[in-house]
Amino acid sequence: MTTFATGSPGSPSGQDSLTRDALTVLQPGFTGTTAPDWLLRRLGEGLASVGLFGRNIASPDQLAALTAQLRAEHEDVLVAIDEEGGDVTRLEVRTGSSFPGNHALGAVDDVDLTRQVAFALGRRLAECGVTFNWAPSADVNANPSNPVIGVRSFGADPELVARHTAAYVTGLQAAGVAACTKHFPGHGDTAVDSHLSLPRIDADRSLVDTRDLAPFRAAIAAGSRAMMSAHILVPALDPDLPATLSRGILTGLLRDDLGYDGLIVTDGMEMQAIAGTYGIEHGSVLALAAGADAICVGGGLADDDTVRRLRDALVTAVRTGELPEERLADAANRVRALARWTRSAAGGAEGVDGTTHGPLGETGSGGSGGTGGDIGLVAARRALTTTFSEPYDPPTQPVYVAAFTPVANIAVGDETPWGVGAELARLLPGTETGTFAGDSAGASALAVAGTRRIVAVVRDEHRHPWMTAALDVLLSTRPDTVVVEMGVPQSPPRAALHIATHGAARVCGRAAAEIIAGVR
Repeated sequence: MTTFATGSPGSPSGQDSLTRDALTVLQPGFTGTTAPDWLLRRLGEGLASVGLFGRNIASPDQLAALTAQLRAEHEDVLVAIDEEGGDVTRLEVRTGSSFPGNHALGAVDDVDLTRQVAFALGRRLAECGVTFNWAPSADVNANPSNPVIGVRSFGADPELVARHTAAYVTGLQAAGVAACTKHFPGHGDTAVDSHLSLPRIDADRSLVDTRDLAPFRAAIAAGSRAMMSAHILVPALDPDLPATLSRGILTGLLRDDLGYDGLIVTDGMEMQAIAGTYGIEHGSVLALAAGADAICVGGGLADDDTVRRLRDALVTAVRTGELPEERLADAANRVRALARWTRSAAGGAEGVDGTTHGPLGETGSGGSGGTGGDIGLVAARRALTTTFSEPYDPPTQPVYVAAFTPVANIAVGDETPWGVGAELARLLPGTETGTFAGDSAGASALAVAGTRRIVAVVRDEHRHPWMTAALDVLLSTRPDTVVVEMGVPQSPPRAALHIATHGAARVCGRAAAEIIAGVR
């Protein structure tokens, strides 16, 4: 691809307005815990957004220093992150999240609690200089076999998802962080992960309207500053193009029919649903032409070459007439407008001394109990569903935790620890944990556990027949086994004690461990 020379020497950094606009609409990532030279240079040339991932974060102080480094090059830079809480965390990627995810909040169904959790999470982001969160997920988890949404959804009821989506948007933005509601027009009724291929939703238009779009209408009414498009094919809305590339969906439906006037961001363009079908360069051009304003890329492709390729593809598309120049300029202006909002909102929501100035209370505490520091644990405890099949006597000796571990989807990642082992070891010193998978998982766990009481931890048992078989083996041989389901609790509860946590955040594991050990 041709690399274009800089334009008029009088423009900032020697960049012409077209090239600057092309950089402005990109949201790239990078590797490392400090900003590389190429990224700082691009910020000076017009790049207006940077996406952060777990690989970029080592500690709150380091993250604050990194965001300050970015702002030294571009004062209004949008610093974005994929911090849903729950299973999908970047702030606490190596320890597990201090906040339960959407499914746990939906299980409690207290919109004030959801707002408080989102506010506390947003305040933590703001304190580190992060201003834009690719959250919440507003997907209605209509398909229990969904491999990528699951506990990232508030639930399967559209009205419940709608009210909690609105509460989450309100709480997050009260902390000065822009919400990016996703994945429009709804990724819940899929059985395919769009990281790997292009999913298809064959619901009719009336069902899409009443089920999938309801939470997005609520998010718009709540003032969500951004929306993220889904890489999904919905023939009822567009028979040919995935939502990210569809003018009928992004402009006709989202802008014109639903009246949305905020920023439209694509999901990661390196995901195979787009990269494997259209390619990231052509896909980015089509997305901008369809009505997207910002191109998210950087989860897998995180280098200057990617930024240069996408910049040049957009410039070429304008010069050849494939992408109207005014459409690119409008997109770039929307990015800049959101950046200005985040700058002003951050100043009004959080003081440098940690005093909050939003409408949710002075310290993030509220009617649900707890403060900003412990609201996540409060929520995780309230989200537990416990089922006893017989009187339960908590163990007084160390137990053996058998974690039946599925392959993590790409959004969650496999670097974040999950389960109850660490918390049970704190409450019952000497407790050990082993991980098992496959057809022999149950027998293997029995052999290693010996005479110790077993705590079996599963995640979406209903999606993994080998997990069901493993529990069959354990419960038939050791009926005193405790079962902890940390995914969507779709399978019937069984065991002497069955605990559904509705997510695998660290605080969910702690809440379950407290019940098992009898300390609550």
